[in-house]
Amino acid sequence: MGKLDSRDQGGIELAEHFFLPSFCEVRIVFAVVVIAELLAFILALVTPGWLSDPWSELGLISLFVQWIALTSAAVLCISRPLLSRLGNTAAAIISYLLVLLVTSVVSEVAFWMMMRSTLFPLMQVDSHALFLFRNLTISTVVAAIVLRHLYVQFQWRQQLQAEARARIQALQARIRPHFLFNSMNTIAALTRSEPAAAETAIEDLSDLFRAALNNSHEQASLGDEILLAQRYLNIERLRLGERLSVEWDMEGMPQDVRVPPLILQPLLENSIYHGIEMLPRGGTIRVAGESDKGMLQIRISNPVAETGPRSHQEGHHIAQENIRQRLQIAFGAKAGLDASMSDGIYQVTLRFPENRVS
Repeated sequence: MGKLDSRDQGGIELAEHFFLPSFCEVRIVFAVVVIAELLAFILALVTPGWLSDPWSELGLISLFVQWIALTSAAVLCISRPLLSRLGNTAAAIISYLLVLLVTSVVSEVAFWMMMRSTLFPLMQVDSHALFLFRNLTISTVVAAIVLRHLYVQFQWRQQLQAEARARIQALQARIRPHFLFNSMNTIAALTRSEPAAAETAIEDLSDLFRAALNNSHEQASLGDEILLAQRYLNIERLRLGERLSVEWDMEGMPQDVRVPPLILQPLLENSIYHGIEMLPRGGTIRVAGESDKGMLQIRISNPVAETGPRSHQEGHHIAQENIRQRLQIAFGAKAGLDASMSDGIYQVTLRFPENRVS
């Protein structure tokens, strides 16, 4: 659970470091077809004889343009693994030349087919050289625009990923200081009186900081995040004793959903630091999840004191904003984080679409 196989892992790494998308995917092929048809429509509008027989003109041009577009997509699909080894600059140049080569070959085949058939009177006005030159010119411009757009999109994704990594690093740095000191003091106090509990706490602390210091920045499974959060709560329960209780209602949640790392533990840390610790008698943290039509929600609620230090409140919002932005980077506008206060209960709600680990 929570692991990607080598094929999926290789695909993710290739998508992160290579600007050219997979033209084998249905959505990319669909985009190619739509763009090619729009280009065919524009070319049909400027072609002599359009008004006399518009549907025939559009049909012939669409057939020809789609032939070039889909053949180019197939060539780029097949050659993508090899192109990815060359680096983005070399891959862009070779991809550009491959599209022009496909255009030349398809144009040659189409020209000789039309010369030998009475079904294609459209191209009789063009000589061989003019026909090839016109097609190559159009292909040169269109291919340059498309490849430039793909590269700009790739740079934009790289920037978002860099921002997400920076936010994770900031979050990792934030959870280390006071929690580490409190945990070590608790373990030291338990070493003589309850050595078994101290040993368990050390194991939990080790697992927690192994995840916090992990620099892979890969998405984790929800099951792993829940386990990590439970280990954190085990440590805090040793320190707070009966003042801290936790109720879990996550049975209906799919455990193999992919999520950004460290999205539960910081919120639970906030619940303790800004809520339970501020109450003389402590309180109960409730964690509940539900799935509805491909969307998941996780609600974390805890009692809070009516008034508290201003610095505590500011720290609360910093962590929430960090997680909100990372969810939106990972899942887009559908994901988010909402916070509300009602009758002395503070509640944070995470929402994001299902994205299962293969």
